[in-house]
Amino acid sequence: MKLTENLPGPAPKSLPRGVLILGFVSMLMDISSEMIHGLLPVYLAVGLGASMLTIGIIEGVADATSAIVKIFSGVVSDYIRKRKLLVGIGYGMAALTKPIFPLASVIEWIVAARFIDRIGKGIRGAPRDALIADITPRAQHGAAYGLRQSMDTAGAIAGPLLAIALMALSGNDFGLVFWIAVIPAFAAFALVLFGVREPPARVVDAGKPEARVNWREWRSFKGAYWAVVLIGSALTLARFSEAFLILRAQELGLALALAPLVLVVMNIVYSASAYPAGRFSDGRNRLHLIAAGLVALIIGDLLMANSDNLLMLALGVILWGLHMGLTQGLLSALVADTTPEHLRGTGFGLFNLITGIMMLAASVIAGILWQGFGASVTFYAGAAFAALSLLGVMLLRGVKT
Repeated sequence: MKLTENLPGPAPKSLPRGVLILGFVSMLMDISSEMIHGLLPVYLAVGLGASMLTIGIIEGVADATSAIVKIFSGVVSDYIRKRKLLVGIGYGMAALTKPIFPLASVIEWIVAARFIDRIGKGIRGAPRDALIADITPRAQHGAAYGLRQSMDTAGAIAGPLLAIALMALSGNDFGLVFWIAVIPAFAAFALVLFGVREPPARVVDAGKPEARVNWREWRSFKGAYWAVVLIGSALTLARFSEAFLILRAQELGLALALAPLVLVVMNIVYSASAYPAGRFSDGRNRLHLIAAGLVALIIGDLLMANSDNLLMLALGVILWGLHMGLTQGLLSALVADTTPEHLRGTGFGLFNLITGIMMLAASVIAGILWQGFGASVTFYAGAAFAALSLLGVMLLRGVKT
């Protein structure tokens, strides 16, 4: 079949309960993470004296670490058939790192906390995404991943808003905000432990358990899957860390306490568009929406490159959010569509590994360009990469499995 072939059969009216629970888990953890990460670039630059290149490297290494771990956790989840165990370990590690941020007095502490947190994210990421596919009918993949992404992003809205309110009430007390962020992280971990149920192991003919995965089975991935990997990699290279959006806003005069507002604006659009985009894509050509998302990213980058006021920057941030809503959930749905059922963890892990390496490259390149040539060149480069990604999407539409 073609990569763009419609999904079979009508979709059921409602999504499985497990998808909603995993959505709440993602939302709570994102509230915690974004309360911290919405302030972290400014805290590193102003409080600890980090350079733009240092911030780019920290963000890139953190994301790359997560991506590298995902390939191993995905393979392990396919082998042991216990995806919830790995999801719980991953969320537990993330929760345990949160108290490090308010205790940090040097950059090295922040790096260590980000590193451990991203290991946790890597451990949970591929098994969680594979678990969603395991419990969701194929005709609902777009809606399921879109809903999880929307709920995750709702947390990314609430987190920065809480951070802004607490910064205003506390007189810019970073430590207080970071301590309060610990609470939703542990709530997310508890919900995984007591709310998530794993489906029973699949049984094949003659009542025998499905064969265990081995490395040679990677050959089961066909052309459509590798086309999705290429599209995701090019798209990720075009989209560097959101930390640079915050720094651009501060450069244009946004008050220190309002720095997380950048993520709020972006994530409102992201959350509002991800589920409708995912649901609309079911039974249709998902690449059309991904192409529209890349157009939004190109325009958004150009606006931010040329912005001389916060209003123009806000328009660019809105388009970044629309780009995320039109691409991120759909890429997950495409991975689920194009991987064999017994290799879903491996498929998600490999996809996240490759795109994570691209994120590292994108963030480091952005840091180098910003430090050497300024913010405008950084965003022009992002627009150029996005244009190349759009060309790649158009060329790969007809790839067959």
